[in-house]
Amino acid sequence: MQKSSVVVVADKTSLKRPFIFANAVHMALCFFMLRMTVIWHRDLIQTGKMVPSISVAMMYVIEVGCLLLSVLGVFGACKGKRWCLILYATGMAVASQTIIIRTALSYQDVYEKRVVREESKLLAMMPLTAPNKANRTLLHNIQEELECCGLIEGYKDWGASIPASCNCHYPGKCVRLRGSATIGAPKNQYVYREPCLPIYLSELKLAFSLEMAIQFGSGVFWLILLAMSIKLMGQIKRKQEFIALLQSNRYVPGAF
Repeated sequence: MQKSSVVVVADKTSLKRPFIFANAVHMALCFFMLRMTVIWHRDLIQTGKMVPSISVAMMYVIEVGCLLLSVLGVFGACKGKRWCLILYATGMAVASQTIIIRTALSYQDVYEKRVVREESKLLAMMPLTAPNKANRTLLHNIQEELECCGLIEGYKDWGASIPASCNCHYPGKCVRLRGSATIGAPKNQYVYREPCLPIYLSELKLAFSLEMAIQFGSGVFWLILLAMSIKLMGQIKRKQEFIALLQSNRYVPGAF
């Protein structure tokens, strides 16, 4: 009777179930990210766009590795295998420290380079009165999505050839072309007031910050899983020692 009650108390205070649940959530996230990477990679191949093969390979390695680590951790928790949890903790320690340090050190440099590169790419399209077909399509998509017109001076950047993607249907965002606002352009036409470049760069900065926050958050989540695995290893060890003591008939009440 004494043996049974002690074991029940140990099970109630165990991290086994929370650890398994946390890793189940982690596996679901890893599987989702892996699926999105496969879809993204397939679309790039179909459209003929080139990306560094090393970057793609690293994404696959990280996502598959994290998925396998969680499987290993759940197996170790369910079967009480400390060696599985040791491998799991080692992998999580390396992964979490790598992504946190990498994100912290590269944030400012990568952030500035990406924003400057995109800004330079758009400014190279000026003047908009004679962009090539690819640039025109890109600008039309940006204008329709961000509800803006032109790049720097708004609709004036297009001269007399204001495209339909500048047409505004929201009174709070529109400006009405009157008189000689733009020579040759249709009069009494409503177009978007704001230029696209500031809005595009603002959206780009927000997306990049969100991407970095997700990476940093992933590292913190891995640290939590690491701490849980270490605590669980200690609980499994004490449980194994307790069972061994019971089996040796040398158990002293109050020792555990």
